[in-house]
Amino acid sequence: MFTERDLSPDIAAVRDEHAPDALVLDCARDFETLPAAQAEDLALVTDALDLQSFPDEWLPTDAPELLRRYASDELTVGAPGDGGVAWTRQTDPPVVLVKPRLEGSPDAFVDFLVAEALVQVGLDRPEHFLGFFGERYPDLAAAGERRLDPTATYQLAAALYDAYLGLHTRAVFADWDGDHPDLFDAWADAGERLEPRLADLSTELARGETGFGDAAELACAAIKHGQEPPTPFGALDTEAYREYGADYAVQWAEKTFDRLD
Repeated sequence: MFTERDLSPDIAAVRDEHAPDALVLDCARDFETLPAAQAEDLALVTDALDLQSFPDEWLPTDAPELLRRYASDELTVGAPGDGGVAWTRQTDPPVVLVKPRLEGSPDAFVDFLVAEALVQVGLDRPEHFLGFFGERYPDLAAAGERRLDPTATYQLAAALYDAYLGLHTRAVFADWDGDHPDLFDAWADAGERLEPRLADLSTELARGETGFGDAAELACAAIKHGQEPPTPFGALDTEAYREYGADYAVQWAEKTFDRLD
């Protein structure tokens, strides 16, 4: 199921700087959330498993089943929306998993995704938004309950956490212009590709042409890539969010949905 990936010199340097103990593994099968049997195979290529679980009271009563599974003591790696690369620190050493869906993608793009994951591993932040929001997750769900179903709330939470991580990583990416120019170009190019989709996003959201969760994904990706997010997401691109985290995100959601209602 897993084989150690050959790393380019740039990726090896990023790993040495940010997550020197991490394993980067190619996966034989694609996945959104790694099936339990395959997740247990990680024990064969790592030294130990340190499974995380979360209290039931952190979950609203209508939380999606996947979120309940993630909160349990079952080894759960990856989540919908993770894209072609996932990572976990529930193993010792931590692992970065590269999925087969990336086959045929430009090498520079794949290298950036792996480098991004290694930087995130090195942040020592939660690997999933549930660990980030913690006991505030029901408050986030309550803030948007008149507009969002549980799946859209999940989507919003994932986007908000993506933005939070981006506030911590984008300075690293911006500094790659000198040491790792190919990785820098891939990061910058991804941001530039977002610009046409961001231009009319506020209008599309107001007209109901784009769902709030989908809009949040685009806007929060913009934050990660150093682009200016449209209203009402600009308030997330702040030092206050970087400092106060989940409390700030919940307060932003409460104010935002109050205005929309």
